[in-house]
Amino acid sequence: MSDWLDVVRWNSDGLVPVIAQEAGTGTVLMVAWMNREALALTVAEGYACYWSRSRQKLWRKGEASGHRQRVLDIRLDCDEDVVLLTVEQAGGIACHTGRHHCFYRRLVDGQWQAVEPVLKSPASIYPT
Repeated sequence: MSDWLDVVRWNSDGLVPVIAQEAGTGTVLMVAWMNREALALTVAEGYACYWSRSRQKLWRKGEASGHRQRVLDIRLDCDEDVVLLTVEQAGGIACHTGRHHCFYRRLVDGQWQAVEPVLKSPASIYPT
């Protein structure tokens, strides 16, 4: 690994939160996690690779769905504990629910309401 990875303030689990923001629109598509290997692979390959906390393994965004994220820019915040990726989102779908982004619920009158449409059925994205 390289010295630039040592600058990142990894949490006690060896992870850092990552925001994926769409190039052009500025829309925040999703928030995920990376470990050192995921960040190094993202830089080396030019496509987003995350760490799946639920599966405890590397996860190349779009490996099952084809909705890959080509990384255009990588930034580290002032506290060195959050990474921002500027990406081109393949297929226009970043969320596993089939929506453009993961922030599809809005708080309305004390209730979370889905306000963004499903663009593609998750069953057709992830056939069993």
